[in-house]
Amino acid sequence: MNPAPSQSSDVKFDIGHVLFIDIVGYSKLLINEQSEQIQKLKEIVRGTEQVRLAEAEGKLLRLPTGDGGALVFRNHPEAPVLCALEIAKALKNYPELRVRMGIHSGPVNEVSDLNEQANIAGAGINIAQRVMDCGDAGHILLSKRVADDLEQYPQWRSQLHDLGECEVKHGMRLHVVNLYRDELGNPNPPEKFRSAAQTSQVRRKPSFVGIIAVVLLVGVGIVAMIFAPAILRSREKGQKNNLASANKTSVIAIPEKSIAVLPFENRSEDKANAYFADGIQDEILTRLSKIADLKVISRTSTQHYKSAPENLPEIAKQLGVAHILEGSVQKSSDAVRVNVQLIKAANDSHLWADTYDRRLTDIFSVESEVAKAIADQLQAKLTGQEEQVIAARPTDNPEAYDAYLRGLAYTLKAGGVTPANGFGAQKYLREAVRLDPKFALSWALLSMVDGYISLSLQPTASLREEARLAAETALTLQPNLGEAVLAKGRYHYSCLKDYDTAVRYFEQARPLLPNSSLIPESLAYLERRRGQWDRSEAYFNEAERLDPRNMRLLSEHAESYVMLRRFPEALRKLDQVLNIVPDDVNTLVFKAAIAQAEGDLPRAAALLAPLHPGADDSPALETQVYQAILERDPGPIIPRLKEMLAKPDPALGYINGQLRFWLGWAQEVAGDRAAAQESWRQARSELDPFLKEQPENYFLIGDLALTNMGLNDKAAAFAFVEKGMTVVPLEKDAVDGPARIEILARVAAQMGELDRAIAALQKVLSTPYAGPLATQNVPLTPAFLRLDPMFDPLRNDPRFQKLCEEKQSENR
Repeated sequence: MNPAPSQSSDVKFDIGHVLFIDIVGYSKLLINEQSEQIQKLKEIVRGTEQVRLAEAEGKLLRLPTGDGGALVFRNHPEAPVLCALEIAKALKNYPELRVRMGIHSGPVNEVSDLNEQANIAGAGINIAQRVMDCGDAGHILLSKRVADDLEQYPQWRSQLHDLGECEVKHGMRLHVVNLYRDELGNPNPPEKFRSAAQTSQVRRKPSFVGIIAVVLLVGVGIVAMIFAPAILRSREKGQKNNLASANKTSVIAIPEKSIAVLPFENRSEDKANAYFADGIQDEILTRLSKIADLKVISRTSTQHYKSAPENLPEIAKQLGVAHILEGSVQKSSDAVRVNVQLIKAANDSHLWADTYDRRLTDIFSVESEVAKAIADQLQAKLTGQEEQVIAARPTDNPEAYDAYLRGLAYTLKAGGVTPANGFGAQKYLREAVRLDPKFALSWALLSMVDGYISLSLQPTASLREEARLAAETALTLQPNLGEAVLAKGRYHYSCLKDYDTAVRYFEQARPLLPNSSLIPESLAYLERRRGQWDRSEAYFNEAERLDPRNMRLLSEHAESYVMLRRFPEALRKLDQVLNIVPDDVNTLVFKAAIAQAEGDLPRAAALLAPLHPGADDSPALETQVYQAILERDPGPIIPRLKEMLAKPDPALGYINGQLRFWLGWAQEVAGDRAAAQESWRQARSELDPFLKEQPENYFLIGDLALTNMGLNDKAAAFAFVEKGMTVVPLEKDAVDGPARIEILARVAAQMGELDRAIAALQKVLSTPYAGPLATQNVPLTPAFLRLDPMFDPLRNDPRFQKLCEEKQSENR
């Protein structure tokens, strides 16, 4: 008879963010006092916002104990910390309730106890309890791991106070950090640390020289503790952001098992083979990134560096890694040579190098061998599943793989998946899955490209269907492929706006893609649309830690600040982008749009004047047109628009009609009403046909509302306003939903419905959202109301005058 198989491999651990709570001195209380205090503590915990949010998402587990309990959050790492602060604030009203708390993030799993009841176990629970045991009443103590995560965010740094190591159960030593601010938490060192310090002093018999040295060190330490926060804040405000990010990584120890893969040099005689070098680099990086024991920086943060730069230590510092991988690829016909070298960045020393000469049909073995060799060099521990993933062959068809690499190259271009890049990627990825219908990785990437296009440009029903089919095919072919799980989540987010389902897929993808910034980035977008702005920001910060020099990510984070009208913070993020690519057009236009929103038209004009965007860069072009309209001097830009629209690009779809609307508005402001009417009639005829295949495209619907408004077709304009509000209701989408109310305000103002216009403006001025016009997602501000000609019919209304004078709310 065969022995029973081991069950250990069936135990599935998740990362839980654990808050352990207990009542100090509980055992000394009378029975009725114990009951009262436990009941009151339960009420306080249940009343916290973090518990309510996590429970609503099904992301909270509870473990009751006699004198308290543990809360396991599965949504985001800050949840237990925010919850602890909420509890501490509530406890101010109950001084008799003496509570201590400990927080740790680590593996947890659901088990059944002896009574067959659901329970929770794992190192995450145990360590959180031991961290808590180090404290006294009022303390909120964190493990060093949690503190390191929080230290990445400026808002937490001043609240973290390192206590050092504490000996706990079984002689284990834990590094503990005390969290306190204002009147929350306990600023006094815990008794365990005071006792340890006293014991240490009794045991030591220092020499006179030793005493002097200690005094000097303590003095330096005190000075550092007093002045370091101020210095850091000053540097964050005054220095270039790339240096600030380097300083940040110097504060936090760089993990030894960390690596960045720099762009591979294309040494092929045919320079068109650059896509192949890019693809090999990305595939090696992707395999490395699936090893949970490694910290791997995303490609979007490394792509702006040279293949073999001279200043490796500085680059490693900026990226927060200890090691750099450089490489080159040479492809000739079906022969491939790959050179790689692993470098320890601190002293620029070579740890390992190798050359691989293979046939194109065997290129996967190179990617696998390089990833495995690097993991061995960095002494990373691989699970059995990770070894399988690293060794996996995505396809046996070389032609399909070549098409995949060509499509992948479009997604890797600087600036991300623009519409043009999206269509290029789409073409080759479709070819890849045609050549190999079982190519799951290509199906997954095709779905995500389709989802991007659907969200940002031409959201046709057929495109959404292709995104769905591609994601489901990938997941059916390889249920444990992280990219397939992520693609399914992106489909539910981008195409269906089914946020709850999307979150489940994103969280399922986390352990499969442990170093992927795409997961927290996707969650940041999703929570933004839910109106959970603080949570969205936390996810942006998490993504930036994995991908610190990703221009798209930094720009999107800036957009969040803009939607919240937190313009100074947005500008700081945009400066980080310009430190990476100094003349990035989109970023300069974005800064100009912020200047417009603040009423600083000269600054906006100075930023926009050197730029010459074409029709294929409609946001930049429309921002220039809007600048001319706000200045009430659109004459010079009208001929330029006419010239572009004389031969419209069919690939731009409804954007041509949108640009025609702007031409009409510019002509109207210039005083040529007859020309404006003709432009708007043509715009309507160009926009209408797209509505049939894109019935839920609320950008298109907004264009039609404003175009019919210009044509004085009141019924049609308001009908499109209502349609837009139905397609993207405010409660479903906090980003684009309120923009429909701005459209209502504009239409109502022009159509003589002054009360409706004022009511709509009062609503949107106090709401964060993405603006619907060419303002780079900038929402309405009092400055826009003062400058925008579309609101001229309201100028004599005292209510409007008051709105123009009011300072916009903080929206937080």
